[in-house]
Amino acid sequence: MQAASGTKGGSSGSPVVDCQGRAVALNAGSKSSSASAFFLPLERVVRALNLIRDSWEAFGSKPESDYIPRGTLQVTFQHKGFEETRRLGLRNETEQMVRLVSPSGETGMLVVDSVVPEGPAHKHLEPGDVLVRINGEVVTQFLTMETLLDDSVSREIDLLIERGGTPLTVKLEVEDLHSITPNHFLEVSGAVIHPLSYQQARNFRFKCGLVYVAEAGYMLSRASVPRHAIIKKLAGEDIENLGDLIAVISKLSRGARVPLEYVKYTDRYRNKSVLVTIDRHEWYASPQIYTRNDATGLWTAEPAMLPESPFIASAHHAGPIDANSNSVSSLAESSPMDLKCQHESDNLADGCIKTQTDDEVVVDGSHSSEDSLIEKKRRRVDEEIAAEGTISSSGDLDELKGGALRHLSSVDGSDLARTISSNASLAEQVIEPALVMFEVHVPPVCMLDGVHSQHFFGTGVVIYHSDCLGLVAVDRNTVAVSISDIMLSFAAYPIEIPGEVVFLHPVHNFALVAYDPSALGAGASVVRSAKLFPEPALRRGDSVYLVGLSRSLQATSRKSIITNPCTAVNIGSADCPRYRAINMEVIELDTDFGSTFSGILTDEQGRVQALWASFSTQLKYGCSSSEDHQFVRGIPIYAISQVLEKIISGTPGPFRIINGIRRPIPFVRLLEVELYPTLLSKARSYGLSDSWVQALAKKDPVRRQVLRVKGCLAGSKAEKLLEQGDMILAINKEPITCFLDIENACQKLDQADDSDGVLNMTIFRQGKEIDIIVGTDVRDGNGTTRMVNWCGCIIQDPHSAVRALGFLPEEGHGVYVARWCHGSPVHRYGLYALQWIVEVNGKPTPDLETFIQVVKGLENGEFVRVRTVHLNGKPRVLTLKQDLHYWPTWELRFEPETATWKRGIIKALQSTVA
Repeated sequence: MQAASGTKGGSSGSPVVDCQGRAVALNAGSKSSSASAFFLPLERVVRALNLIRDSWEAFGSKPESDYIPRGTLQVTFQHKGFEETRRLGLRNETEQMVRLVSPSGETGMLVVDSVVPEGPAHKHLEPGDVLVRINGEVVTQFLTMETLLDDSVSREIDLLIERGGTPLTVKLEVEDLHSITPNHFLEVSGAVIHPLSYQQARNFRFKCGLVYVAEAGYMLSRASVPRHAIIKKLAGEDIENLGDLIAVISKLSRGARVPLEYVKYTDRYRNKSVLVTIDRHEWYASPQIYTRNDATGLWTAEPAMLPESPFIASAHHAGPIDANSNSVSSLAESSPMDLKCQHESDNLADGCIKTQTDDEVVVDGSHSSEDSLIEKKRRRVDEEIAAEGTISSSGDLDELKGGALRHLSSVDGSDLARTISSNASLAEQVIEPALVMFEVHVPPVCMLDGVHSQHFFGTGVVIYHSDCLGLVAVDRNTVAVSISDIMLSFAAYPIEIPGEVVFLHPVHNFALVAYDPSALGAGASVVRSAKLFPEPALRRGDSVYLVGLSRSLQATSRKSIITNPCTAVNIGSADCPRYRAINMEVIELDTDFGSTFSGILTDEQGRVQALWASFSTQLKYGCSSSEDHQFVRGIPIYAISQVLEKIISGTPGPFRIINGIRRPIPFVRLLEVELYPTLLSKARSYGLSDSWVQALAKKDPVRRQVLRVKGCLAGSKAEKLLEQGDMILAINKEPITCFLDIENACQKLDQADDSDGVLNMTIFRQGKEIDIIVGTDVRDGNGTTRMVNWCGCIIQDPHSAVRALGFLPEEGHGVYVARWCHGSPVHRYGLYALQWIVEVNGKPTPDLETFIQVVKGLENGEFVRVRTVHLNGKPRVLTLKQDLHYWPTWELRFEPETATWKRGIIKALQSTVA
């Protein structure tokens, strides 16, 4: 029914009453562009109510569930006027008969609009058929037809239709609408998959029951499988229903890469094939089947697979090696050279090795003689620290200068190695075997540290390559967080293998990613590490070669000139705080390949002098609008070479497993203060004495600058000592003119045996020179290693980008809300991101461990009082209702002893845990 009344949103379902106060319809919708409303008649509502009442009376009490019969032919009808039906071929005598027996005022008849494939009416009814009778009764209204169908479920009915003026009688069986309405779905890796419902089958013109992707989640979206896709094949097996899909997935191991075929309704005649990577990590819960419980009104979860299935069993053994295995050795007990072939010999002890490539999931078998020959030929002593200040690890690249401009493919039996173009520059020819293309995916369920995207591309360079370990350097706009899936594609050999983050520099814009050289197969002898050439530093006017990779893995290079070798990076904080480079000097070129092209800068001999890195920033327009932007600059290679030297020499640090070997990862000592340079001419105007101006100019006649404090990181040892605007003049009486001077002073503290970790600084503050002792902080390169999902929000300890704002709540700092999920309790009650939780039910939550202990005591359905502090410092108190059935409390924690992320349940209902 339609009425000229302007109803507003939110009133759907409210009763429509007549002048006597009787409910005659339900408000169903309205048209916003005009004062029109649409009402739903109550006839079918009254029928359902009577059936429920009769059921209650029959049982004497409320039954577990009530069955309301609903019939369907999987056909869509439209009501069309007699003028239209005559054009469709309706005979005059039929029209006269219908007008005669129908109520006065009847204006048309029901016409078939569409038929769902393989439904009851498929190949029996066609679009344009005019419905005349059902079981001998003339039907011209939807309500009459629905009544006849609902009363004839699972029985046959006779339909009299006219098709182009020809009467036809069709006998069809009425299908139960509930049987084609999904009452269960599969949740795997964030994807929601269920049988295709009648409503969507009607929209898409597919048959009911096909395997339908309602939400792609992480695993499928990573393979570019869209929403509304229909899965046809997985791992080469046909998928007809949801049971087939579960059976195939259960036979796959985590980390397997298998083909998947799907079809979209917008391109229904062509199947699309993609490669799906089964999650290697425990970022998502094991696959579960949710089934609607009509008695409770809840969807109950059950494991979709048996515990002994390969998918579940491989999750319990995830990671490169067992922490208790005898093959895990300590670097403190073995020198770096002794560890070179240990992992390989451990694999050979079993007579088998496992590798993973694009074409095969897992190969488990004995080495062939050819493989053994390749292994012997590619064993060589790695150069840790080469002469002339260069660092290399896979042999001398100078052989390429003499005209041997090809890879060693013929020697090692690798026919797939790429032949280097003869017209490429010498630098490009030398460095191409060390170039790597990154593809990085961040799971939506754990987007930590304010990471602004789920998908990144970039170019890295191999800086270490041995039989047991490979390391690649890349910028942090490509590898932003450690909790990510990284795939490495090598320019020297056509293979794609996974990598793992082993070091994220807290300040400099670079990360180190490890890979397993044994996974390269024959390509291990073709891939080379680059020579790092940190000294001498680049100067203005020097010529360099900018070398990188295109998306098609083609090496690209050009010769450029250094225009400024020491530009200070100045990146403001984003609306959602995320990593940003601070206290860095970068290199600018006269020409490059645009803001999206990353790579490296080399000299004429192909020695790496800088990483051409991508930086992320946020451009703000006006007061409220902003846009993410990226630019590229050069990062001098000295910082990367220092970290690499510490790793390969075994400098003490926190241990973690890398390719099955226990290795220390170095700490980084920092002065956690954000600085910016000021010209000496400006500093003189602030009152800096002439003697200090001359001393600083003499120390660095090129920069002629002094460093000023922009702000201290909250919670750092310098927070209460240094103030905004302070000029740092000297450390230990040595003048300071650039960021590198401060880094060198911090490194000297690590080298000194009796160091107490403090710097004797001379600063200039408000017209006075002050000597002050400032403490430094020690940070690791792991990034955030723990998160908690509570009531649908992601909670972590405040990361460095948040602390760089210079503010933490006074109430013991609190835990930081990084993200929230739609439909969750925090969404409903307004607990959004970018704030700290400092109290729960009056109990302080200064850190993540305390927060976990507090929420452990909260029960399902309990209202919780939460005190928060926003990034702007504004406190707030709100309440929310905990829902452990759909939103259990769980955590993700990185375990360095196994190099895996482990998922653990903190609080959930027993049914949810099951």
